[in-house]
Amino acid sequence: MELMMEKIQEGFDVLLHDGEVAFADVLRVLPRGDLVIYVENAGEFTVPAAAIKDVHDEKVILNCDRLDAKLKNAIGHAHDAEDPNVADEE
Repeated sequence: MELMMEKIQEGFDVLLHDGEVAFADVLRVLPRGDLVIYVENAGEFTVPAAAIKDVHDEKVILNCDRLDAKLKNAIGHAHDAEDPNVADEE
């Protein structure tokens, strides 16, 4: 059964779990549904369409089990350059 998902567009946030801070943005959607994403602090990666778990609210949720090790490592370090002394102000 195919899920009805929002059409992925350039600029959508990319995450592993809804509610997390995005680790990447969609740069391009390739003809077969694969994505080219930009991961902070690591560069561009191609994500196979089979790794897309859900799409909604301009967010792409990926299935971690379907990602290669290099991308998983990049995700783990996506926010390393952020200043831990800067807190979100509400």
